[in-house]
Amino acid sequence: MIIYNVTINVEDDVHEQWLSWMKQMHIPDVMRTGFFTEYKMAKLLTRQPDETGATYVIQYTAKSMADYETYQRDCAPALQAETKKFFDGKFVAFRSLMEVVE
Repeated sequence: MIIYNVTINVEDDVHEQWLSWMKQMHIPDVMRTGFFTEYKMAKLLTRQPDETGATYVIQYTAKSMADYETYQRDCAPALQAETKKFFDGKFVAFRSLMEVVE
């Protein structure tokens, strides 16, 4: 299994709006693509002394690398553009890819 991990720091002044949008719109849109079997969303509880905003981690699970790659090619650009349209300049995102080791 593949875990597509997105870590996002969002500014305080749009935090509540962003969180609501993620739960009601963006994450359901990602899941409707059919390339992921599940997701988990967590809020980081620790901050660096100079850090502002709220930081979240969203982990999407894909059955295969092929599913992830197809999502990246066919779906991710439009979904990421939608996020940027609403919250441009108010967040930073870091993406990583992991493989589950059993």
